Amino acid sequence: MKLHLVTEGPSAADLDEIEAEWPLIEAELDDLDAEISLIYADDERGGPTALDWRRKRRTEARVIRVAAELAARPTVRKAVA
Repeated sequence: MKLHLVTEGPSAADLDEIEAEWPLIEAELDDLDAEISLIYADDERGGPTALDWRRKRRTEARVIRVAAELAARPTVRKAVA
């Protein structure tokens, strides 16, 4: 495996794609946080509460909703010269 030194940051197009996908990234981070809370609830409170499970279901639904919204958006690819 050959490693390559990265001398440049992301291009403007890369940053635009990240920004367009940011709602999904944020939703997935919230879902991960809810999952971690469920795991720690076993140690701290003897188990997750109904509110913990409700939060997890809501974050999962948000991930699905945002992913569907992103998938429905038309994409415009810029030609690389």
